[in-house]
Amino acid sequence: MAKRWYVAHTYSGHEYKAKKYLESASVNQNLADYFGQILVPTEEIVEMKQGKRSTSVKKFLPSYILVEMELTKETQNLVTSTPGITNFVGASGKPVPLRDSEVTRILQQIDRSKNREALDIPYKVGEAVKVVDGPFSDFAGTVSEVNPERRKLKVMVSIFGRPTPVELDYLQVRSL
Repeated sequence: MAKRWYVAHTYSGHEYKAKKYLESASVNQNLADYFGQILVPTEEIVEMKQGKRSTSVKKFLPSYILVEMELTKETQNLVTSTPGITNFVGASGKPVPLRDSEVTRILQQIDRSKNREALDIPYKVGEAVKVVDGPFSDFAGTVSEVNPERRKLKVMVSIFGRPTPVELDYLQVRSL
């Protein structure tokens, strides 16, 4: 029997504990061979707080974990008896495996969030922007240089009537 992906519902805020308990319980009960990956689907969020760049991890399916496993009575009972897990997602108490397309989409979203920072170049030279954070907040300017490696922009803003270059983070500006 092949391993399939299932969704288990957890108590709010207990996703990581449930994952840890399930991993150790599968080993303790000699069922580890029936389990593959156990995931808490998360994504990285980058934002500006008080002028500083902050990265946080956010669950995009809160109160759920993804379990790759062979479904048997033993593995089903192990999952449902794990502390922090309430039940499987499915029809009338019977676990329903995720379709391959759903699994692919979720795993791609996880990978995309990890690689997003390196790929996004949201601004182009000559684009009009407004500074939304930092000492030049509310100033309007034009992008004169883009540095994707450092995720920085050089923006020409008018200070005392003279164009002045200012180096800013991508998150400190918005397109006009």
